[in-house]
Amino acid sequence: MGLVAWAAIARALAPTENITREHFDVLIVLGYPADADGNPTPTELERVTEAVDEYERGVAPRMIITGGAAHNQFAEADVMTRVAEAQGIPASAIIEERTAMDTIENTCDSLKIMRRHGWESAEVVSSASHLPRAGLILSRLPLEWRTHASHAVQPEGPWMQAAVTALEIAKTARYLVWARQTESCTL
Repeated sequence: MGLVAWAAIARALAPTENITREHFDVLIVLGYPADADGNPTPTELERVTEAVDEYERGVAPRMIITGGAAHNQFAEADVMTRVAEAQGIPASAIIEERTAMDTIENTCDSLKIMRRHGWESAEVVSSASHLPRAGLILSRLPLEWRTHASHAVQPEGPWMQAAVTALEIAKTARYLVWARQTESCTL
């Protein structure tokens, strides 16, 4: 029970940014699994649509779309890139990171791409329920960042919201107890 409380408190106090600015070098769109047929899920659509909106508002001139084939045979970045291009983002403005299997790898592998290009700041786009854990992970990385929540395409019912929150609390607990110490980002 103490671990669940610790994770819930950590999520409530998680940072949302480490810098105040309106423009960034890059948008990072955190991955989410495609469906079993390789089609984008509502969560993927939400995240990509929000990133496209941010790109069009001029928040950043490019995006890194990150996510490997973590839950089925389809790389999350591939599916989400197709959606971004269908929504008008030029292929030249997208870098795919196709190997990450979890949020730690999403952020670390994106940071490696940023370093290769000399970029130092990112707005990280994901689902609102996912961002507290992402903020905890980002707070340990050497980059300027803020998070930005995507908006639900389909409203979730109270049972689904409770299930998503419970899963994120469990993943946060795993991060706090295990992954934070064992899965470091080596640049």
